[in-house]
Amino acid sequence: MKSAFLPDRSVVKVAGEDARNFLNGLITTDLDRLKPGLGRFGALLTPQGKIIVDFLITEVPAGHGGGFLIDCPKALAEGLATKLKFYKLRAKVTVDNLDLGVLAAWDGQLAAQPDLAFADPRNDALGTRILIPEDLKQKLSDLIGAELVDASAYEAHRIALGVPRGGLDFMYSDAFPHETNMDRLAGVDFDKGCYVGQEVVSRMQHRGTARTRSVKVLLDDLSPEAGVSVMAGDKPVGTMGSSAQGKGIALVRIDRVADALDAGQPLTAGGLAVRLAEPDVVRIPLKQPIA
Repeated sequence: MKSAFLPDRSVVKVAGEDARNFLNGLITTDLDRLKPGLGRFGALLTPQGKIIVDFLITEVPAGHGGGFLIDCPKALAEGLATKLKFYKLRAKVTVDNLDLGVLAAWDGQLAAQPDLAFADPRNDALGTRILIPEDLKQKLSDLIGAELVDASAYEAHRIALGVPRGGLDFMYSDAFPHETNMDRLAGVDFDKGCYVGQEVVSRMQHRGTARTRSVKVLLDDLSPEAGVSVMAGDKPVGTMGSSAQGKGIALVRIDRVADALDAGQPLTAGGLAVRLAEPDVVRIPLKQPIA
């Protein structure tokens, strides 16, 4: 089993008697389905339905003070806390940035179950997240029976699984949840009550209008730089994201890529060959007629 401390992650705590209802009215995931020991994937959106910040969230046991811990990008933690404070109005909640980080553990079973640990809900193969101070990373790794490795090993694992990372595989405030596969990674609850941006997200779900998607790609020897255009002939069809060890993630217009595949046009990025790991993912299923 491997573990890695993720230096780009931080933790924001939301507590108080109104915390659950407060967050439920703002974010894409349903906190009524959350309890201590579990994690949910979600996001705070703009009113236009674009992702301000995506995150993992877990509930703190009452014996540890209760509330919710949000595992989010470190660069966006302060902004998230400020945004939540803006929204809270008269709600009885507190919002704090904590001196905690994230230890990810994967490829095995934990030898012990630490506090503030939960399975990553996006993909079983991503393993477990443990919220700890950085100076405990070796001690916790020893406790759970994991070899502590560099965060780049976890990045390669994430990329191989095709799980997008904001700031690399999509830009915050510029992407809808469907475009980053949040609907396929258990990041949007379509049956919950209202939240910021819900109308747009629900419309995309029910009308099937998502034409841009994050997809897994395969690369030969060299990797294109993140941000370069993915091309079908001389036409741009997407943007390259993160890559490692011959695998990558790209944000593409699936209809244009499907047309390119049908025409036998190869895909390139920065002059380098790019192949879809799962070509059928760009095929939009035909709507079934209503009987």
